[in-house]
Parts: sequence; C-alpha cells; structure tokens
Amino acid sequence: MSDNTQQNPYTSMSARYYALGLLTVVYTFNFIDRQLLSILQESIKADLLLSDQQLGLLTGFAFALFYVTAGIPIARWADRANRRNIVALAIGTWSFMTAVSGFVQNYVQLLLARIGVGVGEAGGSPPSHSIISDIFPPERRASALAFYSMGVNFGILFGFLVGGWLNEFFDWRTAFLVVGVPGILIALLVRYTLREPIRGLSEQRTSDADTVPFANVLSLLMSRASFRHMAFGAALNAFAGYSTSSWTASFMIRSHGMTTGELGTWLALILGLGGAIGVLSGGVIAERLARKDVRWYMWLPTLTGLICIPFMIATYLVAGAYTALIVAIIPGILFNVYLGNTLAMTHGLVGLRMRALASAVLFFILNLIGLGLGPWAVGVLSDLLAPTLSQESLRYAMLYLLPIAMTWSVFHFYMASKTLKQDLAQAPD
Repeated sequence: MSDNTQQNPYTSMSARYYALGLLTVVYTFNFIDRQLLSILQESIKADLLLSDQQLGLLTGFAFALFYVTAGIPIARWADRANRRNIVALAIGTWSFMTAVSGFVQNYVQLLLARIGVGVGEAGGSPPSHSIISDIFPPERRASALAFYSMGVNFGILFGFLVGGWLNEFFDWRTAFLVVGVPGILIALLVRYTLREPIRGLSEQRTSDADTVPFANVLSLLMSRASFRHMAFGAALNAFAGYSTSSWTASFMIRSHGMTTGELGTWLALILGLGGAIGVLSGGVIAERLARKDVRWYMWLPTLTGLICIPFMIATYLVAGAYTALIVAIIPGILFNVYLGNTLAMTHGLVGLRMRALASAVLFFILNLIGLGLGPWAVGVLSDLLAPTLSQESLRYAMLYLLPIAMTWSVFHFYMASKTLKQDLAQAPD
C-alpha cells in the first residue's frame, strides 16, 4: 500500500509516544550490546592475552568500519521500504551476535562476532530516525530525536551496571549471553506492535514513491556548509565521547585499582544517567531557544563543548579515584548534547525520502572518525607510551588526545551556526 493511501496509524499522541518509547528501547539495547565490551575488556584482555591496540580495534575501527559500510545500503533500503521490519531484523541480528560473543575462544572469533554486531546495529538508527521525523513535527523534532538518543546513555548505563556486576560474580562470557538474549524478544515486539508511518505525516506533506539516488543525497548534504561543519563537529565530539566510554573503565582499573562492580555502578550513573539528562535537555533547551534564533541548535553544543574541556583535563590529572569520577560528571552530562540537535538539523536540510540516508551519511562520518578512530587511537598511543609510563600510559593517552578533539569539535559547531539559517531555507521538499 502506498504512503499516500494507507490509513494514518498515528492520529493519537499515545501512539506517537509508544513508537518513540519502543524505538528508544531498541536504541538502548543497541548501546548495551556495544558498551558491554568496555567494562569487560580488562577481563577479556587477561583471558585472551590481548594488547590495547587489539582492544581498540574491537571497540573501535573494526566494529565501526562494518557498521558505517552497512549503514548506507540499509538506509537506502529504509528510504523506500518498510522501516519497522528493518529495525526488527536489525535488533534480532545484533542481539544474536552479542550472545555468540560469549562462546568465542580467541581474538579472531571475537572480532568476527563484534563485526556481526556492527552490521546488525547499522540497521537500527537510520530507519528509526526517519520514522520519528515522520510522526513528530519540525518544531518538536529535536526533543523527540534527543529522547530517542537517550538510548545511547541508557545503553551505557545498563551496559556498565549489568556487565560490571555479572563479570564480578560470574564471568565475561555470561555477561554477553545475559545481555544478548532479551534483544531477540524486543525484535518480535517491534515487528508485531509498531506501525509504519506515512512519510511526511508530521509536515502534512506527501512524497512520491521514487527513491532518491545516493549521489544526489550526498551531493546535497556536502553542498551545505552547515552540514559539513555539523558532521565533523559531531564526529570529533564522538571521538572524545566514544573514547571516554570505551577506555574510562580500563583507566580507573589500572590507575586507581577499582573493581568492575563498583566502577560499573559509578560509570552507569555518570555516563548513563548523566548523559541521558544531558542529551534530552540539549534538545529541549535548543528547541526553546531556537524560537528566537535557529542558530541555537549549533550554539548550544558549542557552549557545552567548551565547558567540557577543563573538566576532561582534570579527570586525568587528579590523584584520587573518587575525585576523578566526580570531576567526570560534567563531561558525562554534556558529551551528547549535540546529538538530537545535529540529527534534527540534518533532517531539516533534506527531502522526505532522503532522511534515513541523510542519517546514514551523518553517522558514517560520525562513527568512522568518532567510534572508529577514537578508541583505536587511544589504544595505539597507550601501547606506544607503555614502555616509559607502564600502567599510566592509558591515562596520558586519553589526556593528550581527547581535550584536543573536543576543542576542534567546538570550532566546527560554531562554524555550522554561521550558515545554518540559509541552508535550512534552501531545503528541498
């Protein structure tokens, strides 16, 4: 049935909020499965005899390479097919591969399992973004996408909390199994309870059935200076954020001697709960400020990025474990403020049948630099510094790289604000 003739399944706010809530649960499992490795990696390193560079590949480049490569064709599929079915298939796939991770016997097998997780997760966000933009109007889109983006932080929260205690009381293999199985049940819930929305519903617009060529979408986005700066600002922010979530547990264990159970609880609250508050507040506050000037969508992550920098530096320089964790609260809250705003503005720059693909292009840049290079670069530098700094090599690898990445990110968000108004005005139907 075409988009123009099917019955509108989202006439009530309760239906919209159910869809948003369910998709947020899906995104939460996306990041539980992704984040779990970070709290378990010291145990995995000891069991499988791995280096920091190998760990960085597992959480970073190897995962991200397949994640972003699969994301483009899946998003193109989502711009012309039933997005609900794609999301259900995606969560079923990555949850199965997470459970498989608990049975691996060597590094290569674990690497292949994580690649499988990455390919599955590539099908989650672009179609979800497109669905949300079709059921919430433009003036409420940033907060809706910010709410969805809290799945990042809820996933980090449960990944650290559940993974930390399961590892302490059982082992890392049990943690992978316990976390992987529920996602398969969520896949069935998505398939049989979520309705596919009409494209353009929230803006009272209709789209034709023609698929927009990928080259056209890419050309449109890259012709907009605001998108180029938004994408690189987001990527560099993610470089700092993903590196922090991937390596902070190892840093606290090595430099401060903490156990995974207690540490997982701390990081669940700081990066999970704190980050969820930050990303949702970022979207809500930006929407209110944008009523006076749309550039606040970019000015806000510029300001929050600046605030993060001195606290990031202090986290790696203070002496006590609890002092370091308390200082880390501010970056933990502010790291992902940019996310809902950047997604909303990216969708505002393109046409109706370009949104999933536009999300995939944004996430390609964000994840290749942020998720791919970030954790891997920290691991490589840590290994290089290890002969002279021993256990403290990871502390200084993070100190040398992450504040610089955040400073660079701030520059790009500010530059994006300069052309945002005119680029939004030129957006196609």
